[in-house]
Amino acid sequence: MNVGIRRRTRRTGMSGRQLLMAQAAVVGSMAAALIVKELPGIMRELRIYRMTGGLRAKRRYP
Repeated sequence: MNVGIRRRTRRTGMSGRQLLMAQAAVVGSMAAALIVKELPGIMRELRIYRMTGGLRAKRRYP
């Protein structure tokens, strides 16, 4: 009887940590691509916001 002996099996797939790191890399690269794609629009909106007065224009623009 082999009660205390466990057999080790070799796993050929990814470990959980490797899978998590791969998913983080994919999500990070997608977020970076989205920011790079939207950056010109964000800069344009910031320029408009500064031209209208920003936080100083309290009652000027509803």
